[in-house]
Amino acid sequence: MRAMILAAGLGKRMRPLTDRCPKPLLPVAGRPLIVHHLARLRAAGITEVVINVSYRAEQIIAALGDGAEHGVRIAWSREESPLETGGGIRRALPLLGEAPFLLVNGDVWCDLDPAALPALGDDLAWLALVDNPEHHASGDFHLDAAGRVHAEGEPRLTFAGISLLDPALVADEPEGAFALAPLLRRAMADGRVGGHHYRGDWVDVGTPERLAELDRRLRDRHIS
Repeated sequence: MRAMILAAGLGKRMRPLTDRCPKPLLPVAGRPLIVHHLARLRAAGITEVVINVSYRAEQIIAALGDGAEHGVRIAWSREESPLETGGGIRRALPLLGEAPFLLVNGDVWCDLDPAALPALGDDLAWLALVDNPEHHASGDFHLDAAGRVHAEGEPRLTFAGISLLDPALVADEPEGAFALAPLLRRAMADGRVGGHHYRGDWVDVGTPERLAELDRRLRDRHIS
């Protein structure tokens, strides 16, 4: 299985930290945030990684190179300007191939083991969902008792930014910038999105304060 890490965002919420450093390279417990993702993927046996880049792309590419230093092989998907999640995946399809792939938001930290994820089967997507954090109390989606994800319903959980996707989810969309969420909701309406309530450690590293808190936690626990 291949993985794609989303790393093309402008990092506006992280300013002023991202004025000169792209968000994926911000340090957490002594190494860039994106390197934590690469280490977890490698440990799970996922060594083919696609990373999309736009803002300060050359800095990210220079820092990670071909991925050999981290035990993976990186293919770079360049975007002249950020194409949003859906458009970024659509641009990267030639690098991802036709098989389902793991998608990871570059601005989350989670101890979920990618090796434990289920097969996608006939679904177009599988989503990891977590308890709603204080800054997103309303959640995103409803997970029913059968493990199916719905756009409506209660209780609601928050999308963790970790998913399995079938390339067919975006393959027929025209190239350009577009969001992924409407395509997921359409697949949910067709009954083709599964999910799991993940109760492990997860952080949306979306502000300087949450970045600093994650840094303290990881240093205290000596984990990565």
